[in-house]
Amino acid sequence: MNIFHVIILAIIEGITEFLPISSTGHMVIASSLMGIDKDDFVKLFEIVIQFGAILSVVVLYFKRFVRSFDFYVKLIIAFIPAAIVGVLFKKKIDLLLESPVVVAITLLAYGILLLFVDKWFNKVEVDDSNKIPNGTAFKIGLFQCLSIIPGTSRSAATIVGGMTQKLSRTAAAEFSFFLAVPTMFGATVKALWDYKKEHAVLFAGEQLKFLVIGNVIAFVVAMLAIKTFITFLEKRGFRLFGYYRIIVGIVLLVLYSVGQFG
Repeated sequence: MNIFHVIILAIIEGITEFLPISSTGHMVIASSLMGIDKDDFVKLFEIVIQFGAILSVVVLYFKRFVRSFDFYVKLIIAFIPAAIVGVLFKKKIDLLLESPVVVAITLLAYGILLLFVDKWFNKVEVDDSNKIPNGTAFKIGLFQCLSIIPGTSRSAATIVGGMTQKLSRTAAAEFSFFLAVPTMFGATVKALWDYKKEHAVLFAGEQLKFLVIGNVIAFVVAMLAIKTFITFLEKRGFRLFGYYRIIVGIVLLVLYSVGQFG
């Protein structure tokens, strides 16, 4: 891994973390195409730089994070399902993370789904993310479990999950952003812990510098992506993201069939 790889992966993470197109899936594809996907540190890097992206949520929505204790109760309730699934199925998840084909198929399948969600779930009863009931938060957390499969998209799963509970697109998106904070923080801590257990040292050579640079880039890019995404989602919905996922999924399957990666 070199500084070029760091910059590319960090930009991809910043752009895609909060869009319904799968940040993990895009980084798996990018690292595979760049020939660095078998490196253990690269796998760690792809998880840890998500922490930089989620910090942008804390900055942009800082007042929400200091407003009330009830806010954190909802996040904890929604976080629990994915935390349990992540612990129980980590080894299987790691195997899936190594497969661009899984990413391609999942991008394609959920892309088709995104073409219809705006029509299927257009009845709104909650248009303020502060007013989400605890039970609804838990159900959204269950949807988040779907995102353990690379290519699904954590944000897509949780936003659509919120819409099935009659949240507006904006309220569902904001809660998805908030839920990313404990989820990605937990994933980062666990990834660092597991990496330390398997290696004599946590970081070697330029690895720490790469992580710092990657997190900073992901943070800045994610700040811009969040603001743009909310505006776009309010006006246009999910259909364009669905088409994008379908196109990328098909292209990746074609590339795989001719031996370009995998």
